[in-house]
Amino acid sequence: MKLIGLLILAYLLGAIPNGVWVGKTFFHTDIRQSGSGNIGTTNTYRVLGPYAGTIVMVLDIAKGTVATLLPTWGHVTTILGTATPLLFGLMAILGHTFSVFDHFKGGKAVATSAGMLLAYNPIMFVIAAGLWVSLIYWTSMVSLASMIAFSLITVISLAFQDWYLTGIAVVLTVFVFYRHRANIARIKAGTESLVPFGHGYHKRAH
Repeated sequence: MKLIGLLILAYLLGAIPNGVWVGKTFFHTDIRQSGSGNIGTTNTYRVLGPYAGTIVMVLDIAKGTVATLLPTWGHVTTILGTATPLLFGLMAILGHTFSVFDHFKGGKAVATSAGMLLAYNPIMFVIAAGLWVSLIYWTSMVSLASMIAFSLITVISLAFQDWYLTGIAVVLTVFVFYRHRANIARIKAGTESLVPFGHGYHKRAH
């Protein structure tokens, strides 16, 4: 019963729509009605600005981190052994993308997945964050940077023979590509939104 209760709690943590709640509470704006309509970090930056976007990013990462740590804090073990935290992290990601508080809609799983990685393997999180930031600077596209970063982390976890993380990374990479299918179409058409800095931004500007 404790296991089931904590799994539900992990889902509910992930389901908290930080972008929506921050927008409505402090900016009197529903970000679902502006920009891309997404509730995640990128659209929050676009609609509400960098301060709100940073807050939402931190909160969405925290959801994945706290949920992944729940089995440790609750002294819960399952037949999955060392992979148990990843199960809880996946529940948070599920909540984030299919939120009970947002008509079972949600974000694209990037920040919450990063939070899960932070709790499970901090060193891998640092590597992933470094890749993501570097790719954003090079491409000026958060969507493309996220998809490439997920793909690279899959390869890196495979190289380190972390089979649990590799399996999760493969699933999440496929899911992230699926959630970004509209972005992929815009990238191919050359119309994807750019962040106002980096190599890709300056290249398009000139």
